[in-house]
Amino acid sequence: MAKADLVIVANRLPVDRVVGGDGQPGWRRSPGGLVTALEPVMRANDGAWIGWPGGTETGLKPFKEDGLQLVPVSLSEEDVEEFYEGFSNGTLWPLFHDLVAKPEFHREWWDAYVRVNRRFAEKAADVATEGATVWVQDYQLLLVPQMLRELRPDLRIAIYLHIPFPPTELFQQLPWRRQLLEGMLGADLIGFQLPGGAANFVRLVRQRVGHKTHRDRVYLPDGRIVRAKAYPISIDVEGFEELARSESVQARAKEIREALGDPETIFLGIDRLDYTKGIYARLRAFGELLSEGDLEVGRAMFVQVATPSRERVEQYRILRDDIDRLVGRLNGDLGQIGRPAIVYMHTSYPREEMAALYLAADVMVVTPYRDGMNLVAKEYVACRFEGDGALVLSEFAGAAAELKQAWLVNPYDLNGMKAALLEAATADPKEIGRRMRAMRKTVTENDVKHWATTFLEDLTELGDGEALEVETAE
Repeated sequence: MAKADLVIVANRLPVDRVVGGDGQPGWRRSPGGLVTALEPVMRANDGAWIGWPGGTETGLKPFKEDGLQLVPVSLSEEDVEEFYEGFSNGTLWPLFHDLVAKPEFHREWWDAYVRVNRRFAEKAADVATEGATVWVQDYQLLLVPQMLRELRPDLRIAIYLHIPFPPTELFQQLPWRRQLLEGMLGADLIGFQLPGGAANFVRLVRQRVGHKTHRDRVYLPDGRIVRAKAYPISIDVEGFEELARSESVQARAKEIREALGDPETIFLGIDRLDYTKGIYARLRAFGELLSEGDLEVGRAMFVQVATPSRERVEQYRILRDDIDRLVGRLNGDLGQIGRPAIVYMHTSYPREEMAALYLAADVMVVTPYRDGMNLVAKEYVACRFEGDGALVLSEFAGAAAELKQAWLVNPYDLNGMKAALLEAATADPKEIGRRMRAMRKTVTENDVKHWATTFLEDLTELGDGEALEVETAE
């Protein structure tokens, strides 16, 4: 196995298993901002990416795909059930998202989480060169930093949490709260989406682990200093704008509008089908605007794309059924022949189709109950190169801290949401343009390359090792 100076450790590999036209299995690059952000840095530093390829195949060897060195970690059916669907998504996900759903605490799930985290840590210890940098990603792998430090104290270790980090009163419900905090403290640098998350972490460490802290620093008994800081993640702004400017995407956006009957106002929602995203509430708000006569079927339409997600988890199946019923009822009560009130698609689309949908929509509706960042909001802004288009955004999405010119809403307040949807749909074009230009300036200046570079530069400053090449290669 080839060694690497930069090792990315994530729950998933950046590729999906596909079957080619010749019937042979192969790999295809997964869509996602993280790969886009880290690819140039990985290439510049002979990097390796460790992750689960999906499925329960065993005996997979490290391989290269499109020049990237990928190191698979196998999960058994039991691991998938207890570590991934169980502790990661049945315990941590709802707990870290303000208990939008009730978290479950099972000792068997915790045991599986420890077991799988150790497997990832051991793989990283094998792959990393002397003094290498290891960057762990997200909530599925919170124990890896400490496990890795015990195996390889020579390494420079960081972890980045892509989801929110909860306040102390919620985190304290976890029976294994101290173990998770100590697991994260194995890192030299801990990155969060928002300053509030970093402050929550430092406060918890002081209260629950008893270490001395000062601002964003934690002082460990062995003399190490750990830094906890916010690094709001972003997107490949240039790539999305380039797509939106392409003739094929512009033609497709026109086609979409025509296929929908060319309504005056198209509202758009694009989300993973998840109970944190607030899909049900926003569709209900739109339905009430139609039934009360504030909007008119045919002149206004809501297009909702819900990407399939965690379909084996019971809460997700229930959510899907609830949304199916709501859409059916609203279209049955309010729609007309050839003119549904809501066009609902439970599927995923490639980036080109997403860009076309962003261009076709007049009002983008992003109303999660809680979200670490929400990159869809930034993707919409990146695609609106003409400076038009309105964004209705939840106050509880991390993106709200940067996109202050959006119509900000409390997704728990149905009347407030209705007012914001109506205001965004009927706003003066000059007002819409002023808001969009300001948001475009923000996302352009803080793109995904800026995020990765800033994080890795800070990590390099903290360590004594050689500097990483963090200039992103074009």
